[in-house]
Amino acid sequence: MPPSEAGRERPPGAQRGNEARETMLLAWSVWEVLARNWAMVLIALTITSLVVVPTLVILKYVRISLNIMRTTKPPLARDPRDYEPLIGEPVSFPAYDGLRLQGMLIRANPRVARRGLILFAHEFCADMHSCARYCRPLQAVGYDILTFDFRGHGQSECPPDYTPRQWVTDRELDDMRGAVEFAAGWCEEHAWPVEFGVFGISRGACAALLIAAEDPRIRVLVADGAFSTDTTIEYFMKRWAYIFAKVRIVYENHPPAFWRFLRWSMMHFARREFRCRFPSVRKAVRRMTPRPILFIHGEKDSYLPVEQSRRLYALAGQPKQLWVAPDARHNQAVIVHPDLYALLTVTFFDRHLARRPVPAGAADWLREGGSPPAAGPAAARAAG
Repeated sequence: MPPSEAGRERPPGAQRGNEARETMLLAWSVWEVLARNWAMVLIALTITSLVVVPTLVILKYVRISLNIMRTTKPPLARDPRDYEPLIGEPVSFPAYDGLRLQGMLIRANPRVARRGLILFAHEFCADMHSCARYCRPLQAVGYDILTFDFRGHGQSECPPDYTPRQWVTDRELDDMRGAVEFAAGWCEEHAWPVEFGVFGISRGACAALLIAAEDPRIRVLVADGAFSTDTTIEYFMKRWAYIFAKVRIVYENHPPAFWRFLRWSMMHFARREFRCRFPSVRKAVRRMTPRPILFIHGEKDSYLPVEQSRRLYALAGQPKQLWVAPDARHNQAVIVHPDLYALLTVTFFDRHLARRPVPAGAADWLREGGSPPAAGPAAARAAG
């Protein structure tokens, strides 16, 4: 290296010192700018904290909610085969989206006059045969029963891109549309009025309420264990918030607007996660043309509190009834109170579908705010 160039080289220590001075000058310049514009800086930090922190909280709740939707399963009333099955004619029909569904048409007791047709929608993880637990008294007094397997249950097909869960989606609504069209065609074939009742259990009750909101041919509904997915997920988020929230005073004092926005955000992410829509049952009930609805819910349902049915009952038009079954858990009213369950369901369909006089002991409870009659042998005789 030429001597002239070597003389211009700086010692390593001097070079590091110059870099340190430049860093200090830059930091001082930044500090001067911040000091002169402290108000703007404070506003920017405040806005950032108001946006970023709630966003992180929302995303954390959403992740937990999606996990609940993936994994949570409701308890079944009993073993799926704890009843004597009803025998019917196998039928097959397409869902609204073309998927092939399997069902069964159970004809009414031939020894009595026919009273009408009831479409049965089973609960999650059950199948068409579970109608025997709920509909045997109805078949005995003269109702035809159309029951079927939702997609992914029993003998019905299931698309490879869809996993059935306890939450009713647009796919189950397509199944109900197909079943309603089959029921309507069957009534027309026999020259009967194209009107029928729907009897739904849990998720099936949700699907029944959704289809009734768009189809006036459904004249009367019995909904046992019904709920709306959006408000139910909100309930689960509040119930389990203490598990993942770090500061108790925070999760106990979220304003109502926070939970409403969280509910909207969660449903948006759920549509993307599961590639389906989750229609709101509460919105469907609110816009439904008034028709008779009997809501049933177990008093001791620890999975879906009775408040879920109370909310839907409050939104429904008249005539409507709500029976909170004492000492019954999720979907167990028919097991804990079999005679009274038979009396109330038969009486309700008789009055509003078959248009028959109701038993004297059941007249009062059909009025707004009335209480169901006591269970016992008299109830069983009235149901028959």
